[in-house]
Amino acid sequence: MAGPRPVVMSGPSGAGKSTLLKKLLKEFDGVFGFSVSHTTRNPRPGEENGKDYHYVTRETMQAAIDNGEFIENAVFSGNMYGTSKAAVQAVQAKNLICILDIDMQGVKNIKRTDLDPIYISIQPPSMQELEKRLRDRKTESEESLQRRLNAANVDMELSKEPGLFDVVIINQDLDNAYGKLKEALLEEIKKVKNTPTA
Repeated sequence: MAGPRPVVMSGPSGAGKSTLLKKLLKEFDGVFGFSVSHTTRNPRPGEENGKDYHYVTRETMQAAIDNGEFIENAVFSGNMYGTSKAAVQAVQAKNLICILDIDMQGVKNIKRTDLDPIYISIQPPSMQELEKRLRDRKTESEESLQRRLNAANVDMELSKEPGLFDVVIINQDLDNAYGKLKEALLEEIKKVKNTPTA
């Protein structure tokens, strides 16, 4: 695929991916683009279709997956999530670095494609800190929270697998974690900034 290398960001819910991404998008306005994932879950308050996710029915999504239109897909907490090829190509076509925010299952699926992204894992300093962050959000039922914590535990173990990620960032201190994230992406950022726009 033409255009700058995409970036695959992974890490458990509550590790701080969204916060780090917001900082990155603010500092480098017009450099990054999001591939908007598809999901069968319902929108949360304030989320917009086509911006936060493409909200689709299970039938629609399964048909597109069967048709080979997805780079990766996974089921989490009973809902389907996935990244379509078209979503990534739409970002690359604008000469932007495409950011894919996906789970471990998705990372392993992408490893089997020709996407060639930069793999970055954002991890919390500890399970205790992660649980505190998730509880402070007050958006989960206890059952949902426990599911997220179990998934996070698996995620943290898998992120240690040699060669799975190019960079693993422990988000203990936000500024420090952000510095490491920026450093990992600087080469691609320069490519975007130095390319004349058509």
